[in-house]
Amino acid sequence: MNSWDAQIKTFLGETKMKNRMLCETIQRFQQNVKNAIGYNIALGTTLALFLLNGLMSAQSGPTQFVPFRNFIDQTTTADAGDYLTRPDSKVKDAAAFEEMRQHILNTYQDADVNHSFVLDSAHYDCVPNLQQPAVRKYGIKKLASPPPDSILDKSAADDLSTTSLLDSENPFDAFGNSVHCEENTIAMRRITLDTMTRFQTLHQFFQKSANEQVPGQKGKLTPGAAHKYSYTYQNVNNLGGNSNLNVWDPYVNTSLGEIFSLSQEWYVGGSGAGLQTEEVGYVMYPAMFGDEKPHFFIFSTPDDYATGCWNNSCGDFVQVADSGLLGAALGPVSTLGGKQYEFSAEYELYKGNWWLRFQGTWVGYYPGAMYHGGQNTKFAQAIEFGTEGVGTTVWPPEGSGQWPSKGFGHAAYQRNLWYFNTSATEIWDSLTAVIPSPKCYSIAGPYHGTGAWTVYFFEGGPGGKGC
Repeated sequence: MNSWDAQIKTFLGETKMKNRMLCETIQRFQQNVKNAIGYNIALGTTLALFLLNGLMSAQSGPTQFVPFRNFIDQTTTADAGDYLTRPDSKVKDAAAFEEMRQHILNTYQDADVNHSFVLDSAHYDCVPNLQQPAVRKYGIKKLASPPPDSILDKSAADDLSTTSLLDSENPFDAFGNSVHCEENTIAMRRITLDTMTRFQTLHQFFQKSANEQVPGQKGKLTPGAAHKYSYTYQNVNNLGGNSNLNVWDPYVNTSLGEIFSLSQEWYVGGSGAGLQTEEVGYVMYPAMFGDEKPHFFIFSTPDDYATGCWNNSCGDFVQVADSGLLGAALGPVSTLGGKQYEFSAEYELYKGNWWLRFQGTWVGYYPGAMYHGGQNTKFAQAIEFGTEGVGTTVWPPEGSGQWPSKGFGHAAYQRNLWYFNTSATEIWDSLTAVIPSPKCYSIAGPYHGTGAWTVYFFEGGPGGKGC
């Protein structure tokens, strides 16, 4: 048994005794909040979120509820001159603004929305299943059926804290709206001009970032922000896989030119202009989300990042879950030497579609038509897991911001790492660590234990200059 195995087992043993006390403490905290500022402010979240009980650092969300029809009317009449002069606006010019405005109107074209709600910093709109953008984009007549349950995913149960279902005591937002959508509708995070105009163009809003690449891919020699990683990989034909990602909130200092910090999974196929990916994880990205919180995200590209977008902002992903998830804030987060939080995320290529599962719930899928007959319509060829930070001369912390050698409770980890082979059998990963920026980030492991800790590693680091 290595030292991290011992630390983990000790922690889990202590957690069994502390869980009840922690739950009681949280309940008392929630009651105090309700007594002090009103019942509905102590918000529950959707199935994809950790309970927002005030334990995570917060930036206030919307100060008013904007009904969907009002949002569309405001977007229809929005004036470029107003947005171009705003202090936080980066939109290039009136033509770029108009492209953004038209994209929003096209996204919600003919959508019959009768119910919206607010979670954290965003509105969510309940869009009928067959009116969502990807269904219209790909001419889908009937939603696909999800894959059967995974065997290895069931081995993940232990005493670490994970994401939670909607808090049954708080099924409404601060404005009295239910945070569950009705049957046959899905919750879409609202795309607004306020968010989009923090970018110069619509393309910049969509793209993962300038000069984006898969870790280990030959660098793109264009000016702009640079990407720094700590990651593990395995070259293997696969139909997807799983990781449990330990959630932290590394600070991204935008005043120093830092852009985002993330922890994620990559499933990669093809090469050159035909490189294709399915990606999932969490990201600290102030420009995209307007706060310093970790947000759940997905991304996929069929053409080496020439196209693709965060979450469902360009209408590539078919959602089936009825609660807000894509782009949602996660909390509470892990603390140094204290309680650890994580979520499981899985992709599976099933009957031609790349399905996404979050904490045991199928969220939706990237339709096979998106990949234009490319490599990932058949299978992916590599799996990668790790952290990524983007900056100019200074790079943000990744993971917990601590060196991976500090181990469990201090460094971020990924665990329960397995993939589907081309026969759809679940196989434990056999990963190799890569440390391209050792002054700023590193990997400890991979290590091997039992159960959900059969394969795991620690990732990230403090960032800084000279990475």
